[in-house]
Amino acid sequence: MSWDDILRTGDHLAVAVVEVAGAAVIFVGAVWAALRFVAEGLRHRSAAVFTPIRLTLGRFLTLGLEFQLAADILRTAVSPTFDQIGKLAAIATIRTALNFFLRREIVQEQRQIDPDRPSSPAPGPSGAAQPATPDPSAAAPEPGDRS
Repeated sequence: MSWDDILRTGDHLAVAVVEVAGAAVIFVGAVWAALRFVAEGLRHRSAAVFTPIRLTLGRFLTLGLEFQLAADILRTAVSPTFDQIGKLAAIATIRTALNFFLRREIVQEQRQIDPDRPSSPAPGPSGAAQPATPDPSAAAPEPGDRS
């Protein structure tokens, strides 16, 4: 068995493990949301009760999609063809767009649930959180000011 065969076998195994992890996260999130939906639906008739369930499901979906994207990247890690790179670019674009809109909806719904609680900063183009803009009304007192 050559090193190339060993790398390909290891890559296929890693892809399978990461894909299963992503599918498991999505499945667990869907089952959890379905059970909570039924339990809360029997006890309460208010639509506001279901918003936290949707938020949690959205977080599970986002995490599962991240795992699936990681598996797609791993799939093209060992000697990719231009066809595979093109497919990866299309898949990555679609999944990144899905994650963007899921995260945006999660932030909006969190603001509806608790408008007083500051939501986490929205991720920037690189996925990293952007620093929050300082609140000018919360400025530090001047030195010597004893109010």
